[in-house]
Amino acid sequence: MNKTRIFLADDHAVLRQGLRLLINAQTDMEVAGEAADGRTALRLIIEQQPDIAILDVSMPDLNGQKTTEQLKIRLPNLKIITLTRHTERSYLQQLLHAGVDGYILKQSDSDELIRAIRAVAANGKYLDPAVSNKLIGNYAGRISTRNSSIEVSLTEREGEVLQLIAQGYSNKEIAARFALSVKTVEAHKANAMKKLELYSRVDLIQYALLQGWLQGS
Repeated sequence: MNKTRIFLADDHAVLRQGLRLLINAQTDMEVAGEAADGRTALRLIIEQQPDIAILDVSMPDLNGQKTTEQLKIRLPNLKIITLTRHTERSYLQQLLHAGVDGYILKQSDSDELIRAIRAVAANGKYLDPAVSNKLIGNYAGRISTRNSSIEVSLTEREGEVLQLIAQGYSNKEIAARFALSVKTVEAHKANAMKKLELYSRVDLIQYALLQGWLQGS
């Protein structure tokens, strides 16, 4: 069985050691490399090309957000999980815009990280329940202010495309699944987001959580 290869980047050696022991104890995953700062992590991840990178937000030299942005440009298929103590929506918003696939709090149970790894390895998304509940609350509060007599109706294909996009599939992958052109997929996405008044990646994630489309919702 091929194991999921994971790279760890955090400036605290004790934390990395604990994560390494936790991950290597799983039968389906292994730690493939480590770094204590963002620039070293960026270089080694590009060289080693692991399946998943777990990045601390507050790393020296290059923080987790900047490292994520550069990695997503150079290795678009790499899955990235952010590990942080921050529960503020602003941190989550910035990192979702940067392209992270998972967001886990350091203060959560270790099982959350293992669930996140397995979810993103399967091409999904995973948000720590402590922050996903906040997102759901914020979005539910916003949509409750709309005129409840207005019903939003997506076509079946628009709903399918939006769900897959929220789960992390690329336009090309969705097009192949449904035998569509990439432009048609983009049109379905645009139409669906316009109907639902979703203006950003964060809005889409909030909607997906409310619909139960994501792990950790």
